Amino acid sequence: MKYGLNIKPEGGLDLVSLGALIHRLDPGIIPFRKANECHIHVSGGEFNVAANLADCFRLKTGIATAMVDYPIGDLIAERVRAMGVKPFYKHFKHNGVTGPNMATVYSDRGQGVRAPVVFYNRSNEAAQQLKAGDFDWNGIFKDGVRWFHSGGIFAALSPTTSDVIIEGMQAAKAAGAITSFDLNFRAKLWAFSGGKEHAVKVNRKIVENCDVIVGNEEDLQEGLGLKGPEVAAKSKLDPSAFFQMIDQVRDMFPQVKIIATTLREVHSTNRHSWSAVAWIDGGKYQAPTAELDVLDRVGGGDGYAAGFIYGLLSGEEPQQAVNLGWAHGALLTTFPGDTTMATVEQVKAFAKGGSARIQR
Repeated sequence: MKYGLNIKPEGGLDLVSLGALIHRLDPGIIPFRKANECHIHVSGGEFNVAANLADCFRLKTGIATAMVDYPIGDLIAERVRAMGVKPFYKHFKHNGVTGPNMATVYSDRGQGVRAPVVFYNRSNEAAQQLKAGDFDWNGIFKDGVRWFHSGGIFAALSPTTSDVIIEGMQAAKAAGAITSFDLNFRAKLWAFSGGKEHAVKVNRKIVENCDVIVGNEEDLQEGLGLKGPEVAAKSKLDPSAFFQMIDQVRDMFPQVKIIATTLREVHSTNRHSWSAVAWIDGGKYQAPTAELDVLDRVGGGDGYAAGFIYGLLSGEEPQQAVNLGWAHGALLTTFPGDTTMATVEQVKAFAKGGSARIQR
């Protein structure tokens, strides 16, 4: 046993994620009101972790999710295949007019002093309709699974999605897997799903089934209802507020062995200071601070989670696991889109203090 967790040495799948697939329309640095064209990125916080682990870190991963049988669904499914992620779909038929739909995210990148702008269309989203019983977990896990991951955005989509998460986590634990949950608190989504008090109730019920939590001190306060220092009064790179809240988490959820998050200070849209931190079975670990020239910030946190989970699945020392997550998250901000284009060799080199010198 390492990190306080009993991680299986092998399995038919290294990780299975449960969440919503979306497509993101990206006009680059051009504001939407002036845009003439967009790139399409396939995303979803839970999918991003599975895709990053498969494409960069060469692990065997899967995604349990909703899929609509129409051209946008076909596009998304093609990108899932391209990233090497095994799909487990609950299929829905589109009625040709109103859906159900694969959700759309609109996100221009901003530039310099102009901040990025993000807004959503999740109307009649297929993933909102997922409910307990929609997935054959025994079939999904029949060849073994080492890790199961989900997140707070999916939990917020409807009254039934949290039931699917809990069902999946319990089945995964019965199969011997580690379970993780990215709190990823989004006030706008929860406002349509019962409000903050309901969010706390739902998230606490989910985390009762978790070994690992991903989330910063704001996620812990807003998503789990914990008391803590005033987030806005602390430096974004200061981990003290995060570590001060660990005892509360442990008192409420004694089975949780790991809590991890990124630290980011935004100086401008394209210039960030970047670090990461984790509490691992009683130990405190922090990555170095890197000054990033950011091309696209979307997905950096999922990049950290993927690299960190890779380190844990690989049996790395805790500090190296944190550094691998930090390095991969940093590299991901240099690519367009929500998922990785990095190689595991690049991640390991940066984690050891690599530079941007040309590779010959």
